Amino acid sequence: MLSTLSRNWWLFLIRGIAAILFGIAVILFPAIALNVLVLLVAAYFLVDGVFEIIYALQNRDQSRWWVALLQGLISVLAGIAAFLYPGMTSLILLYIVAFWAILSGLMQIIIAIDMRKVIENEWWLILGGILSIVFGALLIIAPGAGLLSLLVLLGGYAIVFGIFMIIFAFRVRSHTE
Repeated sequence: MLSTLSRNWWLFLIRGIAAILFGIAVILFPAIALNVLVLLVAAYFLVDGVFEIIYALQNRDQSRWWVALLQGLISVLAGIAAFLYPGMTSLILLYIVAFWAILSGLMQIIIAIDMRKVIENEWWLILGGILSIVFGALLIIAPGAGLLSLLVLLGGYAIVFGIFMIIFAFRVRSHTE
């Protein structure tokens, strides 16, 4: 599994960079219209999901490859839903983001636990998963905080998640055989 991860380290790097760019864009333009926000979220979900699916399909010989595939499919489905219903209310968007974050976080933790056998410091991926779950839970607990709060939370989450992905990518890359 470690050689597979080290060969594909760049997928995690791209995911991290995409997350950071997304987070910065959301924070810099807080007055963004709901339809544009939905399109940004949908595009991010699709890009993230596609790269996760690519990783899963390239590594079907690994145990639990299906977890990565499921995570990718969840992201792609969330992106498609957001594209199909751009006029949705901020509350629906909030719940889509919340459930996506929770499910993605759970999948990341499962993958990280499985990787404990072959790599040290897998806790970066676990931290990313925990951050995703906490972010999703906060959105569900306080939905009345509004779209502006969602923008700030989403931007901050994406930046921190992206940093974790980039650190993980370089940790895995250092194990290139």
